[in-house]
Amino acid sequence: MIAEILEHSGLLVEETPAQELNLYPLETFEYKYKGKETRISFTCPEFTAICPFSDFPDFATIRIDYVPSERCVELKSLKLYINSFRPVKIFHEHVVNRILEDFVAACDPASVEIVGDFNIRGNIKTVIRTSYSRTQDDRAIGAAGPG
Repeated sequence: MIAEILEHSGLLVEETPAQELNLYPLETFEYKYKGKETRISFTCPEFTAICPFSDFPDFATIRIDYVPSERCVELKSLKLYINSFRPVKIFHEHVVNRILEDFVAACDPASVEIVGDFNIRGNIKTVIRTSYSRTQDDRAIGAAGPG
């Protein structure tokens, strides 16, 4: 576990290290309508992970909206990937960014937005949003290869 002591309270917070996440891999398939701006939306209403501060479960609805480029994410692998967060100790902000990084690495979409809509805990409602969009320069670099 990655441990951090909070500055003001002195409380110990332990988060699962990246190399120990053991997340199910996202599978992809060829997108046969390249060049069309097709928007695909997924809603995952049963997301759970463990709060690194309290060790209690955190519940959320994860929303993924993306425009594929050449690959689409396969749904069963997405379900297994999302469910594999259940034993993971991770902050809300880190969950959403980790999903974004893994999603982009798996299918290299034209664009994607991830929203983590976490259930109320301690009178606080948390919604985390992050996004990625390929620029024209990114596409040109990707087509030509690096350097």
